Amino acid sequence: MKKVLITGATGFIGGNLVLGNLAKGNRVRAMVLPGDAGALSLKGRGVEVVQGDVRDFESVKKAVDGMEIVFHCAAVVTDWAPKSLFQEVTVKGAENMCRAASAAGVSRFVDISTCDVFGIIEDKVMDESFPLSPWQEPYPDYKIKSEKIMWRYHREQGLPVTMVYPCWAFGEGDQTFVPLLADSIIKKELIFWRRDALVWPTYIDNLVDLLLLISEDPRAVGNGYLVHDGESTTLQEFCAEIARALGVPPITTHIPYSLAYAASWIMELLWKGFGIKKRPLLTTYTVKNLGSRFRFSIAKAQRELGWKPKISYKEGMSVTMKWLKTLDLKTLKQK
Repeated sequence: MKKVLITGATGFIGGNLVLGNLAKGNRVRAMVLPGDAGALSLKGRGVEVVQGDVRDFESVKKAVDGMEIVFHCAAVVTDWAPKSLFQEVTVKGAENMCRAASAAGVSRFVDISTCDVFGIIEDKVMDESFPLSPWQEPYPDYKIKSEKIMWRYHREQGLPVTMVYPCWAFGEGDQTFVPLLADSIIKKELIFWRRDALVWPTYIDNLVDLLLLISEDPRAVGNGYLVHDGESTTLQEFCAEIARALGVPPITTHIPYSLAYAASWIMELLWKGFGIKKRPLLTTYTVKNLGSRFRFSIAKAQRELGWKPKISYKEGMSVTMKWLKTLDLKTLKQK
């Protein structure tokens, strides 16, 4: 039994990570923001809940005290927020977590990063050997800044860091990816701007399985691992699966990539100019991300750790669609 701290424990990945650790018999402590409505559910599962904010070192220090394993899931996960918030939460929060974890002498510090940190490369299969490469977009670029801090603590302080780079995470409890696509399909707001854009689905159970493995395997220290379900699909087919599950017509509308990008650039300019806080229909990050044909290899986790996805994309998608049909999609457009 290990003593485990999870930040971002009321989020999609963090919440499932809580369940995975409880199933292993670990003692789980969750650091949540004051007033977070998800805290009550965590307490009901026997989780020790501590209130705190990764931007505040003293609360981070108290949360980390006495822990053996830290899973750092907290970050700004939208692509539409002030850069100051990305700096404070994603970057300063990472610094505070590393500082406290180093002082506490934890046995493992696992950070949930993103496959985005390897940049926009389509002519090669990307793996963990690729350098961190900015997009000129806040979400991936601030994740890169936070990762550099963590590796510095690994080099200079001996913090036992392991990075995980999920691709398109989905599954029951997803609060953004699948529900937002479903919402736009139902409302017929979705359009495609590049044919055969690729998606690398990462079913949540496969992601949690790898996270639990690397939290204890000594070979994972100082390493990072890409994770997905071992296969890709097109964005069009992924969305068609959602449409079939919901019993609505699939989206077939396509516009040129250049037109979509220009529209997103203009929208962002107008939204910022008029101080509109609500996320625009299109952002430049969304156009780049959902109009890509990236390829990612998970061979490193297979080769070094003997890990492979336990659940196929087809199985994970089937379970997710059954869950999706139970939701009131009107309440889920919140990114």
